Amino acid sequence: MKGTNIGEFEELVLLTTAALVNEAYSVAICDELEKHTGRQAKLGVVHAVLNRLEEKGLVKSKLGEATNVRGGKRKRYYTVTSAGKAALIRAKEVRDQLWSIIPEMVLKRT
Repeated sequence: MKGTNIGEFEELVLLTTAALVNEAYSVAICDELEKHTGRQAKLGVVHAVLNRLEEKGLVKSKLGEATNVRGGKRKRYYTVTSAGKAALIRAKEVRDQLWSIIPEMVLKRT
């Protein structure tokens, strides 16, 4: 297993995978990312990130059943592993700690 440090986009893909629970496949992840971030998520980039997350042991995947809608092609579904959950919790804790030390005056809108 590679290191478990995750970058910003990896974190977003991992969070989206966790949010989609049993419906986390690449196209659904792209759609959800675009919906919540307002930025276009390219399918090839999401595939690359999912592969990297799987290499790190943060997600696992399995093939779903073939469907007529997809011409018999099977979807690959992703789920967050225990290590993935731990990485997300660590990332949130670091962000929360950093937010807590920002002086209030810096965050005030002018």
